[in-house]
Amino acid sequence: MRVVVIGSGGREHALVRALAESPSKPLLWAVPGNPGIFQHAQPTGFDNPLDAESLIAFCRESEIDLVVVGPEAPLAAGIADALRLEEIPVFGPSQAAARLESSKWYAKRFMERYSIPTARWKSFTIDEVDEARQYIDSCEVPVVIKADGLAAGKGVIIASTRREAVSAIERMFSGSFGDAGKRIVVEEFLWGEEASVFAICDGTDYVLLAPAQDHKRLYDGDRGPNTGGMGAYAPAPIVTADLLAEIERSIVAPTLQGMITENAPFVGCLYVGLMIAEGKPYVVEYNARFGDPETQSVLEVFRGDVARLLYSAARGRLDRTAIEATAAGWSCTVVLASKGYPGSYESGFPISGIEQAQQYARVYHAGTALGADGRLITAGGRVLDVTSHAATLAEAIKQCYRAVECLRFENIYYRTDIGTRALRTQHLLEEGS
Repeated sequence: MRVVVIGSGGREHALVRALAESPSKPLLWAVPGNPGIFQHAQPTGFDNPLDAESLIAFCRESEIDLVVVGPEAPLAAGIADALRLEEIPVFGPSQAAARLESSKWYAKRFMERYSIPTARWKSFTIDEVDEARQYIDSCEVPVVIKADGLAAGKGVIIASTRREAVSAIERMFSGSFGDAGKRIVVEEFLWGEEASVFAICDGTDYVLLAPAQDHKRLYDGDRGPNTGGMGAYAPAPIVTADLLAEIERSIVAPTLQGMITENAPFVGCLYVGLMIAEGKPYVVEYNARFGDPETQSVLEVFRGDVARLLYSAARGRLDRTAIEATAAGWSCTVVLASKGYPGSYESGFPISGIEQAQQYARVYHAGTALGADGRLITAGGRVLDVTSHAATLAEAIKQCYRAVECLRFENIYYRTDIGTRALRTQHLLEEGS
């Protein structure tokens, strides 16, 4: 099998690693890739992941069997549609199906149409700023303000006061999120625990991977601004077998059936971001692709042939025999970021300690580059993802932070409490059993 992976972050590095270690042993290429990805894959010769013409030409010339799309932007731009028109198998949804992620407004209306549990909400356009301010006056706080379009995981603001909420609305409408903020969604804040569920879908059939929990807020204790994700672990103890069955029944199955009804069958990875409130699951957001950094942990506990699984889904014939286990052991992922992220930050600093860290965990490249002298340097807000695996969650967390302590670059920042809430949840569940 010959596979191209689109993307350049930690998620794509984890996907490339999992594909490379698949029993089917595919040959791999990546665009645009990163220094870590290119330890397993070859470059394609072009760097623009939105360049459908060059991608199609490369797939034809290199006899590519499968394209795996990592990030959301190419999906929202219709890269999967362009490939399917040329009969090139692609693991990733159509532009129409990707609206579940590319438009919060579409997703909320979709959930209303198909009675999928989610928070109460109302939307406003840039011409309705006065109405939005008035609506905020009637809302309980905290309240959630979301940019309608894609904003690299940063278009969500949890406002603890009405003044903060109005300020967030005005900032979005003033253009701080570009076109993504021309329409906003104001949403009820749900109290509970977050969880993430991935469904590998072939358009009609699906299989669930291990549930995970992301840590979106920047600071320890789930404080500070939302980010693209500061860490994750899998499987998530909060998602019991009974709760997972309820998530499948009330959310995953009706979502995928709804997409068929809307003439946009979903092929790819459906990410369901959930809030578990008083024991019941509610959809916080959909993603039309693997989540980041949950993917790093979810794939770490997966056992089977990832390449065969994704290829079978892309061809519309999901092969469950490619899966040996979805949750073998436990995994923890900690994101090492540049100080200042998710706002402005400096890059170009040398990175050291990767070889030592790899004695305890995997190190994925999320925002790295090679400097003029060939040394590895920082090149992004999220720089490295450290992912461990162990027989228990407590040991996975311990190993992960042991690896983190080996890594060095100027202005390094990371959370020190990834997974600790899960240990408390696990303890409570064990006490109650």
